[in-house]
Amino acid sequence: MRLTSALSFLVDEAIDVPDGDAFLTTLAARLVSDGVALTGGALTQAAPHPVIERRTWLWRADTGRVIEALDLARSADPAQNHVARNWLDGLGTGVIQEDPAGGPSDGAMLGWAASRPFSGAESELLREVARFAAAPLALLAARSTLATLLTTYLGRRSAAQVLAGRSRREPGEIIRAALLYADLRGFTELSEATEAREVIVALDAWFDRIAGAVHAFGGEVLKFIGDGVLAIFPVGERNAAAACDAALRAVAAARAGMDHLNRARATQDVAPLSFGTALHLGEMLWGNIGTADRLDFTAIGPAVNLVSRLEGLCRPLGQTVLVSGTFAAETTQLLIPLGEHGLRGIAAPCAVFAPQP
Repeated sequence: MRLTSALSFLVDEAIDVPDGDAFLTTLAARLVSDGVALTGGALTQAAPHPVIERRTWLWRADTGRVIEALDLARSADPAQNHVARNWLDGLGTGVIQEDPAGGPSDGAMLGWAASRPFSGAESELLREVARFAAAPLALLAARSTLATLLTTYLGRRSAAQVLAGRSRREPGEIIRAALLYADLRGFTELSEATEAREVIVALDAWFDRIAGAVHAFGGEVLKFIGDGVLAIFPVGERNAAAACDAALRAVAAARAGMDHLNRARATQDVAPLSFGTALHLGEMLWGNIGTADRLDFTAIGPAVNLVSRLEGLCRPLGQTVLVSGTFAAETTQLLIPLGEHGLRGIAAPCAVFAPQP
């Protein structure tokens, strides 16, 4: 059977395309080579994501480039729910054709704008393109779903390991990083005195502040441990001093976020939330640990033990942020020495510092 260039791509090559950007760019180029006078194209897919509802890729013929639009939630305004159609209308040609690429549950749609009216044969080709595109787009969506789910539940670093095929117990990798361990204060009392739904709301608000700050300054949350958070700022692309400075800035941003949150909580007549934080610089082992058929990517090692024990000194020392001597030796920010202190389970005493007020 003789196929057009666009249909040949969908049958023979599209299954290996890595993302929506490459899919739309290649498909548009093939349609142009088939003689369709396109000025723009759009691909929309549902996005099984905790925040993003749909992803739309938009291609312009005059530049050959694709931009991506993300729908964070379905709007009450119907006009806001047709990003692709609105964008194609904005090209000003008035010649647009949209076709579903799969069943209603797939949520995939291909749209095209042209510089002249489509002929009957061209319209039929575009409908065939949408029909042939359903299978490779479903596979693309499945890959995206898997990556999104793994990243959502495991974090970026762990998800990348799993996607690379690491699903057996093995030692893992050594990571040198600035480590951040933060713990919400009074969580037990909060749980005892507050309804479960309100406790979850408080936990989510706390995690939004600390994890958002970590990610904003180039760090990564490795674990939520009860009401605690273990995060890293890896040393590699940036040096140890830059990683440590980023960690301190993230803590400052998280504290500012919590202050804002507590002002809102005060208006609702609920108790403020506070947290303690410890920072350390060291190496840890990050890998698959568990049973033969139930694994978890976990960080272990002396550095992880130290940073968690150091956080436990915040309350006795009357501080909200404590820094180890190893961390203090690298950061460029000024710190206040608090002397050496023994840490439970750690043989050698630890030099402890606090940020200047």
